[in-house]
Amino acid sequence: MHPEQEPTFLPLTASVTRAADGAGALCRRVAEADEVAAGCWAALLGGCGSPDCTALPMRLRALVEAASAHVGGTWWLTGGAAHRRRVAEAQLRIHDAVREGDGAEFAEAFVGYDQAVATAVVSAQTELESSTP
Repeated sequence: MHPEQEPTFLPLTASVTRAADGAGALCRRVAEADEVAAGCWAALLGGCGSPDCTALPMRLRALVEAASAHVGGTWWLTGGAAHRRRVAEAQLRIHDAVREGDGAEFAEAFVGYDQAVATAVVSAQTELESSTP
């Protein structure tokens, strides 16, 4: 993806991670996941296979791991548990859409995934800032 190009599938997540302090690794994972998602979606719309569709689960897992590291593993497992479940559910919808070859469902599932990851990052920042005297 070119730096001047806006993310296709993760605009909210990209926006909040660009604004977050110390989120360099997370920003990289967002860009990688977005690039692979765009390739996978193009393949789904074209009705063909793509290495991007095979790589997508690994990229999404890497993005979630980076998000967990950024917000803190303890928060991710405790205060962020509801967010973690939303991310996992959205990720499953994406996997199902890829398996079924459904480009429309894929795009819709990514909207939920993007919102879930972005909300988790913002919520963690907000909770951490409010708990700091």
